[in-house]
Amino acid sequence: MPTVPHAGGDSGEAADRDRGAARLSGPLFRDEREPQPGPRPPAGRPPTPPDPAPDPASADGGARGAGAGQGKKSAGRNLRAAIGVGVGLGVIIVASLFIYKPVFVGVVAVAVVVGLWELTSRLTERKDIRVPLVPLAVGGVAMVVAGYVRGAQGAVVAVALTALAVLVWRMTEPPDNYLRDVTAGVFAAFYVPFLATFVALMLDTGDGPWRVLTFLLLTVVSDTGAYAVGWRFGKHPLAPRISPGKTREGLLGAVSFAMVAGALCMQYLIDDGVWWQGLLLGLAAAVSATLGDLGESMIKRDLGIKDMGKLLPGHGGIMDRLDSLLPTAPVVWLLLVIFVGGG
Repeated sequence: MPTVPHAGGDSGEAADRDRGAARLSGPLFRDEREPQPGPRPPAGRPPTPPDPAPDPASADGGARGAGAGQGKKSAGRNLRAAIGVGVGLGVIIVASLFIYKPVFVGVVAVAVVVGLWELTSRLTERKDIRVPLVPLAVGGVAMVVAGYVRGAQGAVVAVALTALAVLVWRMTEPPDNYLRDVTAGVFAAFYVPFLATFVALMLDTGDGPWRVLTFLLLTVVSDTGAYAVGWRFGKHPLAPRISPGKTREGLLGAVSFAMVAGALCMQYLIDDGVWWQGLLLGLAAAVSATLGDLGESMIKRDLGIKDMGKLLPGHGGIMDRLDSLLPTAPVVWLLLVIFVGGG
């Protein structure tokens, strides 16, 4: 209940109470700054409201919209640069996927190493968490290659050895914060290279390139549907505490677009696939892509950053493009194995 100062000399005490209440109702996230008091306006002139602080996570990908209460919709990105970079990456990926499989495995491995570098660099800069990058990078490449050459068993052995290497490598430094650093290292090993290994597992089948293409199309179509529908019709925030730009309408767009794409892909691209299986596949892919996007938004919220990197103009960093792909890979791999087998 607001405090109304008396006409006497206790107005200073009321102001102190008001300032205390402002401190108790401070920002929800650590990366949001409290407004600092500015100079008092001249007598008789109403104070000018401060400009709203930018939200570091509001421009993330996924089920985006204009956001509740916003009057003007903005993409928040350089769309021309984003489209150009996206098309270029798509050409490289599709060409390597269908021309020579090992080249595509190399593309995945390079993306994993760059993603690990971005993640560990941000952890060091923002949280002073010293994650050993060398064993992570070597182990990440080993996971992807082992998954393609030796299958799931090879990938499991590689991730176990990578975790062990992180534990040992960190022993060469002082023991302060050892547990914190190795925990972050093991998390990074599972979050980036281990999830990417499922792409290599999909590739190591008779119709592997088409399975990988289906996985990529579903994720891209899901993100596109979320962006288009959320930008045009988004009014109800999906997860305002994590990423205020994502809306429920955008999520419905992601699900609708992905289900249609899944039905088409299963019917025409996957051997022995049936359209109704594609509906389920598209639904699962849209949900996992959205959750992956929100998961990385949560990480960036905690770190107080907008993007993981600046390598890709209009997109941010590699991790800002892998956020929805990584958790979707095991989901698509598993459902394809259930629907049409692992051969």
